[in-house]
Amino acid sequence: MIYYTSPYNFLTFIISILIALFAEIKVKHAFSKYSKISTKSGITGAECANIILSDKNIDNVSVNQTYGYFSDYFDPRSSGVFLSEEVYGKNSIAAISVAAHECGHADQHDKGYFPIKIREFIIPICSLSSKLSMPLVMIGILFPAGSNFFLNLGILLFAVALLFQLITLPVEFNASRRALKSLSKNNVLTPDELKGAKSVLSAAALTYVAATFNSLLYLLRLIFISRSRD
Repeated sequence: MIYYTSPYNFLTFIISILIALFAEIKVKHAFSKYSKISTKSGITGAECANIILSDKNIDNVSVNQTYGYFSDYFDPRSSGVFLSEEVYGKNSIAAISVAAHECGHADQHDKGYFPIKIREFIIPICSLSSKLSMPLVMIGILFPAGSNFFLNLGILLFAVALLFQLITLPVEFNASRRALKSLSKNNVLTPDELKGAKSVLSAAALTYVAATFNSLLYLLRLIFISRSRD
């Protein structure tokens, strides 16, 4: 019902799907390509992470293996960098890029990077808003036209959830910049290999941009629905 109330909503829905598919194809292509290219140094993702953390004098963060495709992350609560099987023990350019990126997040947390502090602060609020927004929107749509209290409340909560995605963008881009600087400084990758690492990280960043843009389109669709019911 939300997607087909008007040609405008249908068009933005199709655009959202195309953007999401493009971002997914881009990141999978980049990761697949550079997963097959081993680094000249032979350093694995786990070794790379330890090198970067040591260089940054971050001695309270452990490097751990986790499971699942694209399941790499940094957890400030457990002070750990968690790397998937495709990253932890592999010496490909893709593995090194991902490991360095997650260490970039560890460096942000250690140095008190302001945007990541904001993101950590608003996580509980945005998480709750994300869970409540869609049920309220659906309830609001069931009400007669002109009775938009629940619909507008759902839209407001969705906008709050979108705020988390907007703040995530500079956090992710900054982590990638820190990663590339660390890889160059510590001679983990050659200049040519760094170009590959940049391609991998740029493709990964595109997924965050696409998700944020699609959420913005969805918010605009909801606002359009609300106004059309007034």
